[in-house]
Amino acid sequence: MFQGVFTAIITPFRNGKIDYDSYFSLLDKQIQARVSGVVPCGTTGESPTLSHEEHAELIRETVKHVKKRILVVAGTGSNSTREAVELTEAACKDGVDGILQVNPYYNKPTQEGLYLHFKEIADHSSVPVMLYNIPGRTSVNLLPETVLRLSEHPKIRSMKEATGDLGQMSKLISLVGDKMTVLSGDDNLTLPLLSLGGKGVVSVISNLFPESLVKLVESFQKGDVTSAQKIHYDFIELFALAFIETNPIPIKAVMSWHGFCSGEIRLPMTSLSAGPGADRLKKTVSDLLAKGYK
Repeated sequence: MFQGVFTAIITPFRNGKIDYDSYFSLLDKQIQARVSGVVPCGTTGESPTLSHEEHAELIRETVKHVKKRILVVAGTGSNSTREAVELTEAACKDGVDGILQVNPYYNKPTQEGLYLHFKEIADHSSVPVMLYNIPGRTSVNLLPETVLRLSEHPKIRSMKEATGDLGQMSKLISLVGDKMTVLSGDDNLTLPLLSLGGKGVVSVISNLFPESLVKLVESFQKGDVTSAQKIHYDFIELFALAFIETNPIPIKAVMSWHGFCSGEIRLPMTSLSAGPGADRLKKTVSDLLAKGYK
């Protein structure tokens, strides 16, 4: 079910509140680009800084605006299993198509703890679950053998893999086969992972360039590897520059530069630092737009 391009959508703010006018325009841009879906309330959406009320409201408003034109896979993860279950049940009632479940952060559970955590959430979900492995942010690595056990659960259908380790991704795909899809959690590894049997990406870059990321994935899937490679290499510098500071700082800056939102970002995140890195980012994005990329 979960394959193609899913945009880890930013959350625009204005005067301390969610800017829904800008947000709905961003959703329309994604729908027009034919992405497979959007992921609200993820890391890129600054979910750690959303209040519980904002979190629930943002998911409801996303579902209402999208109207089933693309999939809505809502971030409902927590380092508290009970809280993740509560967020999941609320999102399911609001009509999401799937939920994204990140590794419990800070607690550093064992593999058995991870297994039981995700199983408990899946037991309470009425929609498919996408696991999200990002050790760099959570300090725990969801190992392929544990994912294999979880893949036996009828609701666990996908994995967003953001270890940056193609070896681990290869092992995961070899173990789970067609029981679940594996998507890249890093834009720069989309094409390499597709070549290993991955099925797409949960993308940051597609906030601004959704059509380009869709074309990259679709070209590969149609056997046009040359076209997919061209997009990959044209974007390779942006893939790197999008992380010159902690995500979503760079992409939020880029989107504000091009009029899609204000530059407002919530502490402890800060605005992109001025300097050579920001200058390179601005020029790289401008060059891609000049080439006709969307």
